[in-house]
Amino acid sequence: MKGILMKDLYIAKSNIFVAVLSLIAIGLGLSALLEPSAMLTLGPAVTTVTVFLSIVSDSSSKWSKNVIAMPVSRRQIVGEKFLFYVLLAALGLLASLLCCGALALFDVAVTSDALLLYGVIGGTASLFAGSFSLPYAFLFDPEKAEIFFIVSYLASTGIITALILFLNLFFPVKDHTILAFTLVFALSALFYFGAYRAAARLYQTRDVT
Repeated sequence: MKGILMKDLYIAKSNIFVAVLSLIAIGLGLSALLEPSAMLTLGPAVTTVTVFLSIVSDSSSKWSKNVIAMPVSRRQIVGEKFLFYVLLAALGLLASLLCCGALALFDVAVTSDALLLYGVIGGTASLFAGSFSLPYAFLFDPEKAEIFFIVSYLASTGIITALILFLNLFFPVKDHTILAFTLVFALSALFYFGAYRAAARLYQTRDVT
């Protein structure tokens, strides 16, 4: 799996670079309108699009058909994309943190609590979105995966809101905000792992053409 991960990183490095630069530009532009820490909710969405570009590229170049003849299992093929997605989401968070740090040097108000909260929200939204869009890209139509990812990302905000309202039935979320969002993040991680297991199992029997 290490080999195909390095292949994706090598091929996608220009797209990743452009995504990070775009994120920084967008973040700096929005910093005058929003709290800078809010960039952490946007970062993973911008950088993880590269994963779907790689899936489309694999399909159009027939790589998806050739790789199954190599000494790598279908489970590893699926697992590599899920791992690639997590690495890019982490990169998006890191780039956002660096941008927030740069703004803090110019006396822009950036608090550690806000960074933690928005970072958890950004990570949660990306994991929920990936849980829906990555299996879709593998099992159905990779050409429409990017559009489905955007829809999934928007839907993930609704899922997070619903879960927070549910937790509020058991304890006051307003007084325990970090705890509530951390619990939702943990649930999104479990959901993401379950999506990987389901996608890997279904991909075993899929006819790759």
